Amino acid sequence: MNTGTFLLVAAAVISLAAASSIPAAGEVPHNPLEHDSLHAKHFDGGEHNTQFDHEAFLGADEAKKYDELSPEESKRRLGLIVDRIDEDKDGFITLAELKAWIQYTQRRYIDEDVGRLWRQHNPDNETTISWETYRNSIYGFMDTLDKEELEQEEHGISYKSMLKRDRRRWAVADQDLDDKLTREEFTAFLHPEEHPTMRDVVLQETTEDLDKDKDGKISVDEYIGDMYRPSEPNEDEPEWVLSEREAFSKHRDLDQDGYLTEAEIRQWIVPNDFDHAESEAKHLIFEADEDNDEKLTKAEVLDKYDVFVGSQVTDFGEALARHDEF
Repeated sequence: MNTGTFLLVAAAVISLAAASSIPAAGEVPHNPLEHDSLHAKHFDGGEHNTQFDHEAFLGADEAKKYDELSPEESKRRLGLIVDRIDEDKDGFITLAELKAWIQYTQRRYIDEDVGRLWRQHNPDNETTISWETYRNSIYGFMDTLDKEELEQEEHGISYKSMLKRDRRRWAVADQDLDDKLTREEFTAFLHPEEHPTMRDVVLQETTEDLDKDKDGKISVDEYIGDMYRPSEPNEDEPEWVLSEREAFSKHRDLDQDGYLTEAEIRQWIVPNDFDHAESEAKHLIFEADEDNDEKLTKAEVLDKYDVFVGSQVTDFGEALARHDEF
């Protein structure tokens, strides 16, 4: 996996970490026995896992709907989306058009996601949601669990730690310190990647997920171990794992001490100058641009339709649910 693809993974960690510990209303938090970190889930045999992106952004149910479509139907529907991306109707998709579409789909996803959860936790449409209301809705079931059940962990995650994480994130999002969130603050709570004031909590959560020995830094083994676990003792590591070890050494561990410090993790996870939409657009053009003219025709997109399916650029599964668009 090249460095550009890995940067996309890092950006997605920022975006997806928001949903990692927030169950749907009426449901218990994600079972810690089934937990795997976002960092690990972005890899599938060393490649960027677009199916995970699809499910994380759209939900497993919509992902399953897409999985049932034939390639022919997938291409037909993707072709309609391509026509919408080509704003000037010149037959080409430029970097600017693709970036604009990614930004549009991201805004639409966030607005709809926040709206859905706001209604679930605030049926009377009050101006704020209190922590007590949210806590009772999501974590009220914990009041009936014993200490052992609360602290049971798998990969460092327990119900108790999930509650603690949400409480901390809530406090950071609560800018006026009234322990209630306005809709804007609730948006920051759910999608901290969109709010500069939430960067520190995103960094802290990511570090906690990867830092298995809790020493405040990430070793190369923790970095690799979150993506790859050998099936047998002394198993030779795949080539992509060796490449990731090299990337850790050359591009992540800036002071070459064998660990990622807080500053190095910050530079990796939340760089100040990282433009996710532009990076994703460049990545998709690179993957599909057969004639290397730095823009895409519909034929090029459809020829590499599997690159776009499940990508945030199309918000594909979500779009499939909007039958009026097809």
